[in-house]
Order: sequence, then C-alpha cells, then structure tokens
Amino acid sequence: MTTRIIALLVLGVPFLAGSSWAQTRSPVAEQVAKAYGLDSFGQVDAIRYTFNLDLPGTNLSRSWVWEPKTRRISFDGKDKDGKPVKLSYLESEVYTKESDTVKNDVEPAFVNDNYWVVFPFHAYWDSPGADVQDKGTQKLPAGEGSAKLVSVKYSSKGGYTPGDTWNLYVGDDNRVEYFVYHRGGETKPQLVSTTWEGYKTAGPFLFSTEHRGTADGAPVRVWFTNVGVKLVGSDSWVDSK
Repeated sequence: MTTRIIALLVLGVPFLAGSSWAQTRSPVAEQVAKAYGLDSFGQVDAIRYTFNLDLPGTNLSRSWVWEPKTRRISFDGKDKDGKPVKLSYLESEVYTKESDTVKNDVEPAFVNDNYWVVFPFHAYWDSPGADVQDKGTQKLPAGEGSAKLVSVKYSSKGGYTPGDTWNLYVGDDNRVEYFVYHRGGETKPQLVSTTWEGYKTAGPFLFSTEHRGTADGAPVRVWFTNVGVKLVGSDSWVDSK
C-alpha cells in the first residue's frame, strides 16, 4: 500500500477553479489545463479512476472516486499487508479524525495517483506557489520530434517531497506528450521519464490513460482504467472513450 513511484508536494491545492489566486497563476499552465477541460471543472461532481502500476518488483492497482466539491475520497484497494481495504473519508478530516492507515497510507497514495491522472489541472492550481516556466521548444527526451518544455518546480519547503520538478513536453495542441520527473528528496526513484498517451475523453475532461518509460532506468508502466466522471445533477457515470 505504501509503494508509490512518485510522492508529490501539495501546496494547499484549491481543487475548485476560480480562487482569488487566479491573477497570479501561470499563463502557460492555464493554456495546458484548458486543453484538459479546466473551464468545465465546475460541471463535474465526481471523477472515478483506477491507478495501475507495473514496475520491477511492484505491481499494484487501486481505485478512487474523488468528489472535488466536498473533498470526499473513496478508496478501494489493499493495505500494506495485502489485505483488501474499502473506505471513504473527507480530506479536511485526515489529520483530525482519520486512522493512521488513512493518514499515512491512503491519503499519500491518493495524492500521488491524483497528480498522475489530472496533473495539468494541478500545475495550474499550484502555480502561485510552484515555479512554472515556459522554456521554449526542446527535443523530446525519447524518440524523435520536439515540443514546448513547461517546467513545474515545487518549493523546497513542506509537502511530501520538497523540490520536485515535473518537466512537461507539450505539443501544439497543448497536450502533454512526454514528461520527466525529478524528485527533490532522497527517496527513490529519483528520475521518472514516461510518455503521455492513450488519450480519452470523459464528459468535458481529457485524460492521458497510458504512461510508459523508465524509473531510475528500470522499465515502468502507469495506466488508468475505469475512468469516468459524474456531471452535476446526474447520478450516472460518463465513461471515458
């Protein structure tokens, strides 16, 4: 349960767009986030997905339902001993009412998996505190071609792993094509480099459901299944396709 290939810094993430910080957020991060459905974020009550990881020595799958407006999170997976766990909690109560399992295992896993599935939103929301820079057109880290490099570096203070950097390689359509992750702390892996592909839509959102590459040189695959959204006023899920 505690195995994660990336632990990420959270700077009091405002999960709903439209905060008073908007005027200080990064324009390039906004362009990318809009390509993934940022402007329609308020139309969605819940996002559903299963995070899957295949890494030498590690194979895991865990499912989530995230309700951004209420900040309720539902988890279906296994604990560190491999026993099935199914629970729900409010993020606002993690450190006041929840068990050590939620505080130390489930919530960090949620942060990791949520950043993977909707990182373009987080790059925009976090940009008042994270340093987001447009570094112009650069050669892709793997394969042929080039793309705009958008670097997102988090503060060296606070969070799960201070100083993390996400380098996003963004195409002309503002979709992420590739990314390279540099960990700020000492926990391994220190360097993760993967594709962003398998694009699907669910309601107003765009998701990259397939990531293949390396983690400290070892082959890694991160992929998402059972992706869907629940729109405001509806009890039905809109599946990705």
